[in-house]
Amino acid sequence: MNAQSEQPQAAPVALITGAARRVGRAIALRLAKAGFAIAIHYNTSANDAEQTRQDCVACGVDADTIRADLADRPATAALVDAVLTRFGRLDALINNASIFERSTANDLSLSEWDRTLQVNLTAPLQLALGARPALNRTGGCIVNLCDVATARPWPDHLAYIVSKGGLETLTAVLARALAPDVRVVGVAPGVAVWPDAYPADQRAQLVKRIPLQRAGTAEDIAEAVHYLLSASYVTGTVIPVDGGRHRA
Repeated sequence: MNAQSEQPQAAPVALITGAARRVGRAIALRLAKAGFAIAIHYNTSANDAEQTRQDCVACGVDADTIRADLADRPATAALVDAVLTRFGRLDALINNASIFERSTANDLSLSEWDRTLQVNLTAPLQLALGARPALNRTGGCIVNLCDVATARPWPDHLAYIVSKGGLETLTAVLARALAPDVRVVGVAPGVAVWPDAYPADQRAQLVKRIPLQRAGTAEDIAEAVHYLLSASYVTGTVIPVDGGRHRA
């Protein structure tokens, strides 16, 4: 065996947006356990991002935090370069960060609309195009976090629902545009992590409508993301992870 063949292969690198808390953190930890080096993007949750970094490092992988405001297009454009400078490669882009704010046809402001669509839809496009050369080199994958609620749109979260519907379409379009070197897929959670102030009676009503009779977890979503990263013949599809609710 020659000296070159004895060199360990570089670990794959995953950039996860909004990885400090909730579903993003669960994805970071799941991929760290699978041997990925983790680029933990955050905006305002610096302490949580640092805790996620420490927990990823405890899994035996390299990890670092990188701040960027995805509502700012120049900051978003610089994010992939920051990851490549720190880690030297990129194998997976997980577009998880999003704005989830109440907005209706009666009270929506265009500034709120613009901000939501920038973070939830335009930023994933910016990052995908910026990451394309690096992902081409590694045969990488993009996973977009969509939402099964687009099939039954919520009129009280108008901007959010429209942005997630757009992200689902973007997933299908980019899968064709970036093929054959880069796969683009999506995960559409149902009930995964309850909002902190969500009333208990409403939680119970929602769970009754789920065929599996339970709410999902952030870890359920993370498992689906991990599966898609290894599913080399899957592209252009969005997998619902909602306990069967989309069929009920």
